[in-house]
Amino acid sequence: MPFVNIKLVDGVFTSTQKHALAKAITDVMVKFEGSEAFRSVTWVLIEELHADGWHIGGQPFAGPSSLMETLGRSKAVYEMIDGNPTSRDEFAAALPPTTEAS
Repeated sequence: MPFVNIKLVDGVFTSTQKHALAKAITDVMVKFEGSEAFRSVTWVLIEELHADGWHIGGQPFAGPSSLMETLGRSKAVYEMIDGNPTSRDEFAAALPPTTEAS
């Protein structure tokens, strides 16, 4: 029995959208298993978590603005890396220290 667990921020999707999502996920599972008999044993659980329970980069999630801010920081960090580090020590040496408070 496959069990698919999807976690979402509360209130992002309507009930109709969540039902469609569960159906689409079930369709994918059936497609990859290769048998229609798989449909009746595929479980999909969609959990909605209150926004207070989500954090990105250690900061409370504030919707799309939080996500865009985090992606912007990630891009800036990526662009600061000197070379192509392959180990943790190389990465630490390649990334200049920041003055941001942790």
